[in-house]
Amino acid sequence: MKDKEEILAKMKLTDRKKKPRFLKSKQPAHRPSIQSNYSVISLSDVTEESLEVWRGLPQEIRQDPSLASFRKKHEKLLGTKNAIDEGKTRHDSNGDYDPLETYLSEDESPALKKNNELTVIKINKAPLADIESASPLEAETKFTFDKDQVDKAEEELNNNVTGHKQQNKYVKYFKQTLLIICWIVFTFFLMIKSEKELLFRQLAISEAEIKTYQLKELPINPRIKFIFKGAFLTDHYDATAKDYMQFYLTLHDADGNILRNISTIYSFATAELAELDHVKQIRRNKVIPLAQEDFDALHNENATMKVNFYTNLEESFSINIAYDPSPLNKDVGIICAAVVLCGLYVLIIWELVHRTFAAIVASTLAVGILAAMNERPTMHTIISWLDTETLLLLFGMMILVAVLAETGVFDYLAVYAFKITNGKVWPLIICLCVFTAVVSSFLDNVTTILLMTPVTIRLCEVMELNPVPILMITVIYSNIGGTATPVGDPPNVIIISNSYISKSGINFTNFTIHMTFGVILVMVQTYYQLRFKFKKVSDLRFTEPQDVQKLRHEITVWQRAAATLSAFSKDEEVVRKTLIKKVERLQRELKKKLTSGSVPTESYQATLEELQQKYPIKNKTLLIKSMVTLVFVISFFFLHSAPHIQKLSLGWTALLGAVLLLILYDREDMEAVLSHVEWATLLFFAALFVLMEALSELGLIEWIGKQAVTLITLAGENSRLAVAILIILWISALASAFVDNIPFTTMMIKIVISLSENESLNLPLQPLVWALALGACLGGNGTLIGASANVVCAGVAEQHGYKFTFVEFFKLGFPVMIGGIIVTTFYLMVCHVLFTWH
Repeated sequence: MKDKEEILAKMKLTDRKKKPRFLKSKQPAHRPSIQSNYSVISLSDVTEESLEVWRGLPQEIRQDPSLASFRKKHEKLLGTKNAIDEGKTRHDSNGDYDPLETYLSEDESPALKKNNELTVIKINKAPLADIESASPLEAETKFTFDKDQVDKAEEELNNNVTGHKQQNKYVKYFKQTLLIICWIVFTFFLMIKSEKELLFRQLAISEAEIKTYQLKELPINPRIKFIFKGAFLTDHYDATAKDYMQFYLTLHDADGNILRNISTIYSFATAELAELDHVKQIRRNKVIPLAQEDFDALHNENATMKVNFYTNLEESFSINIAYDPSPLNKDVGIICAAVVLCGLYVLIIWELVHRTFAAIVASTLAVGILAAMNERPTMHTIISWLDTETLLLLFGMMILVAVLAETGVFDYLAVYAFKITNGKVWPLIICLCVFTAVVSSFLDNVTTILLMTPVTIRLCEVMELNPVPILMITVIYSNIGGTATPVGDPPNVIIISNSYISKSGINFTNFTIHMTFGVILVMVQTYYQLRFKFKKVSDLRFTEPQDVQKLRHEITVWQRAAATLSAFSKDEEVVRKTLIKKVERLQRELKKKLTSGSVPTESYQATLEELQQKYPIKNKTLLIKSMVTLVFVISFFFLHSAPHIQKLSLGWTALLGAVLLLILYDREDMEAVLSHVEWATLLFFAALFVLMEALSELGLIEWIGKQAVTLITLAGENSRLAVAILIILWISALASAFVDNIPFTTMMIKIVISLSENESLNLPLQPLVWALALGACLGGNGTLIGASANVVCAGVAEQHGYKFTFVEFFKLGFPVMIGGIIVTTFYLMVCHVLFTWH
């Protein structure tokens, strides 16, 4: 009681404007956000160029007192009125001084340490005149730490206060050693191995005549590979087509006489005679094994090898042929690919390096392994592996979202969602998830997540929820919703775009009908699974005092802002040093709170009126321009499924929309806009595309597909459809969780078609297609890199100061994915095995 009386005596006020003596503010009450003696840089040191750098920073950072000199210079040049319109100074609504805006001096913390108990002052958000009449409970509260908690907080601070995870020195040495070994490996092989470029030759195969072609280059291993380009059909038609081209190998002596045939006769289906001049050129590959005695004869007995061609077409058939004397050994390649993929997951799961750098190392190592196996791709080939459509889509939408954020519309939408859900947590989550899932059904889920992530983060901040679990829930529903239609997820686009699939009667309508019923069941199951996971609303909130959490978040935001500026420019260096000094001050403050106690704030139960006043639309003109652009982009996204109306791809549409908005925005400093682009995310996707194509070249993706076929063919005739659905669904889901589902779906489409064409198996096509689509799309919820939307969401969240790791996403996403696949299994079994809906 004595301590309480002393505290209340200190808080005695004689004037409404007077501040408590223990709250010594270093800034005048009429403008707390601008104070010259608090700024870490003098006004004379602020140049025009450094001021341009300051203008490119986020608004909440520009308004900080530590950058007051830049703000003063800005007001001097543009006029105080315009500057204030751009960002209001921190006054409360009635003009009174807000005690939450004061800064405690280093030596006068209100925390009073007694024994092992920390007594702190709670400062309520109220006019200072009301403090006199406040009850003791409103003026004082107790927040205690035991010694173990303080020690744990100190250790956590040491690990995180710099913004980087501090690793054990032995782990650090092991990581660096391993990465250096990888660097030596791929550098050595890329240095000594030349790029592999095969020379294509033109051949014309005459009617009813065997065309021979001598192979001058001897094979290095007892196998050779042929690559053909011509008017071929895909391998699904090889057994049924009427027109074909056949070829086989023969061994000849030094005089050119035939010794023996050294291969079986291979047959490739060709287009019909009337279609030869109209079909597109298709590439067909064939690896032919050689007997050891034939291989030895070529090298020791001066024998030669020729390839012989024959066609049943009634006129000449032209092809391009290339011969590879050293094809890759897929048995070794599969093992190497698996090792590289496991290494990537080790780096990401244990956060040994940033996921973007891990993807770069893994993709470069995979290319180095290809070089070691005499399959080093050319730079042109590597560039062709990049999915430029996805990269263009991401880049364009990131520009759109960055400009749209300047209008304040995301804050406004967050308040609106708060209004319609009456501030209740689970109704709010349901609203977000259902809206995200529906939008993802018609837009691609990457675009949806780019638009929804800022809204979700702001809404969580308004309601004092931890954005990380809410974001993970939202992206899970985005992947589920995108499964419903052919345009919602990339695997569905690949499936519906296949000519064989479309000719078999699978179109936009029946695809959507079959998938939507299953998606609805998965959405309901996922909701109850998530409710069970987060039984208490407190599980969705932060686990530490709110002021400590906010301080950590503020440190993260300032560190990220400082990291975006380089030391190459003197002007950027001035601003960067200013930001770093601010980070150091916040780190000292955080350490002080962790060791001496924190000042807890009340749970923020703000009224709707207060939120609407705090988060209005900032720039209505820019909002109108952004809406015009967004309508254009979304309209053309919808028209993408009707190529006869417009022929722009999703990537081109997003890029043209970004260009249009930049024209309307009419802002000269492009650096400020481009600084909001998640370059690390784009680079991650680029490296991942290269990695997956390299793993495909090594044979990993093909091996997974072959295992699926082997398991299906082992099943009995009566249960073969059920087994096929199970195998395709579960292998697609598990594989898509750990490898990119785009190359995997491309390979699995061929397997599904082959299974349906195999007359001995007698499997219908449609159930296999639904199983593949559901597995490939829902499997993306399994891990952080399982779907593009997951990585995009993580990148945008990190830009806002919130980070979720691979393990955090795995703990939530993988069980949800398993639950969804179980529900989908029952759905497919009932519909297609029991009732044969197909």
